[in-house]
Amino acid sequence: MTDRKSELAENLARVEERIAAACAAAGRPREEVTLIVVTKTYPASDVRILHGLGVRHVAENRDQDAAPKAAACADLDLTWHFVGQLQTNKVRSVVGYADVVQSVDRLRLVSSLSGAAGKAGRELGCLIQVALDAEAGGRGDRGGVAPDGIEELAAALDEAPGLRLAGLMTVAPLVGEYAGRQRAAFDRLMDLSTALRATRPAANMVSAGMSADLEDAIAAGATHVRVGTAVLGVRPKLG
Repeated sequence: MTDRKSELAENLARVEERIAAACAAAGRPREEVTLIVVTKTYPASDVRILHGLGVRHVAENRDQDAAPKAAACADLDLTWHFVGQLQTNKVRSVVGYADVVQSVDRLRLVSSLSGAAGKAGRELGCLIQVALDAEAGGRGDRGGVAPDGIEELAAALDEAPGLRLAGLMTVAPLVGEYAGRQRAAFDRLMDLSTALRATRPAANMVSAGMSADLEDAIAAGATHVRVGTAVLGVRPKLG
C-alpha cells in the first residue's frame, strides 16, 4: 500500500469511527448518514484512492478545479456534489459533471441551472443553501439565502425542468446569533427542513457539518456531512 493510500485509509477510518459514534450517541442507524469527502485542492489521484477505499460521494467548490478532476475520474461510479458559491457563467460547466448542487441561493441561479440541465439532458439534485447569519430577505457572507427565502426558491425549483429539490444545506455561521453555536445552528436547519418536508416530503436531504463539527450535525439530524481536512489533511494554500 502506498504511503498516500495508507494515510487516506487511516484518516478515513478515524472519520468513520467518529460518524459511527455520533450516530450511536444520537440513537440513529449508521446508514442514515452519508459521508461526502470534500476533495477541493487535492488531485484526481486522491479521488481515485478514495474510490478504492469505498468513498462514493465527493464534493468540490470551484469549477475550474472540479471540471478537469471530474473528467479525469469519469470512469468511476461517483456522485459529484458542487458546494461552492456558483456564478451563472459557470453553470453550464458544472451541470456537465455535478449530480447535486448544494448551493442554490437565488432565483437567477435556478433559471440558469434549469436551462443548462435541459440542454444537457440531465436531472440535477438541488439543495437550497440556508444562511443562518442573514437578515430577512438577504444573503449570508458565505452565500445562502435567509430562512424566509426558502419557500420562494423551493417553489421555483418545483417548476424548474431538469431540477429536483432535494433538501437544505448550511454552513455553520461565523457571525450572528449562531456564531460558535454549531449545534443550535444545525437544530435550526432541522426545524426548517421539517417545515419544508411538510409540503415536499421528498426534499429530505440535510447537508450540514464538516470536519470540526460533524458530531453536532449528526446529533441534530443531518443526513449528509461534508468532510475534507479530516480525511485529506490540511489543505495547501491557494496561490
